[in-house]
Amino acid sequence: MPGTSPEEPDNALVSRLVSRRRMLALGGAAGAVALTGAGTAASAADRNAAGVGTLDAVKAAAAASSACMSLTTEQIEGPYYIDYELFRKNVVEDRTGIPLLLVLRAVDGSTCKPLRNSAIEIWHCDASGVYSGYTQVGNGGGGGTPPGPPPSGTPTAPPDGPGGGGGGHATPTDDLTWLRGIQMTDHQGFVTFRTVFPGWYTGRAVHVHTKVHTGGSRTSDGYTGGRTCHTGQFYFSEDSVKATVDIAPYSANTVTRVPLDQDSIYPGTGTQGGLLELVYDKRHIERGVIGHITMAVDPSAANDGEGAPGGGPAPTASPSPTA
Repeated sequence: MPGTSPEEPDNALVSRLVSRRRMLALGGAAGAVALTGAGTAASAADRNAAGVGTLDAVKAAAAASSACMSLTTEQIEGPYYIDYELFRKNVVEDRTGIPLLLVLRAVDGSTCKPLRNSAIEIWHCDASGVYSGYTQVGNGGGGGTPPGPPPSGTPTAPPDGPGGGGGGHATPTDDLTWLRGIQMTDHQGFVTFRTVFPGWYTGRAVHVHTKVHTGGSRTSDGYTGGRTCHTGQFYFSEDSVKATVDIAPYSANTVTRVPLDQDSIYPGTGTQGGLLELVYDKRHIERGVIGHITMAVDPSAANDGEGAPGGGPAPTASPSPTA
């Protein structure tokens, strides 16, 4: 976007966040940083998931569609949202896992026109089921050990309840930032994120959280003005998740996994409810996955995700949903 600062660094150094303003200053000073380690693995998703040209084909097919669709289902924000506004395409930092390239598009649900110069935000857990900012909570009350080195700073008390409580916002326990990011949409309403396939934690099927912001603009302070017009979640087919369970590091996650059709929040309505279209080698999912979806939203609405869940079936044997 003309007149904005460069994308922020995509490496482990940015996981020690002091404030949004400092993060943006770091991005402006350091500029683009070469991706290494897990970041490089994630950047290979568009090459390995289904052959050269798959990413372009996915975007071309979505852009060519002029069919209007029902509004994408609003869903709860969950307890692990942090308003960091980290403008970056690669959100991996030091996380390991199967490369995932998310291709997301936002359109006006009334006109079907792309939402240009709006913002799409994502956040999700790592392969162990742990969220950055909440590593002291573990993976949902299941007793998992937070991955990686201890976070910097003084931890705060973990929130009550399994996985951070039943939907209210939890107090962060550290200043880590992996698997969180925001991007401005292009002239066709697209953003892409390089990340890793999420794991699972107590009470929930595998998912990614999202917000769509409209009416504002990117400034030196982040995304300023406007409103959050959509809060939702993305889901993965059961077949794709099953394909990950015997692959490291997912194989080390001993928490009982909730199948998609038993998730308490997924509304069971396919694409309208956030189910991603996935492209990957069915024999070698470890080579990478492309997940894509078009969200139809009301750009003038205000949906902060603090209301009721989408309304899927309740889990048969798990604690209260933690979102």
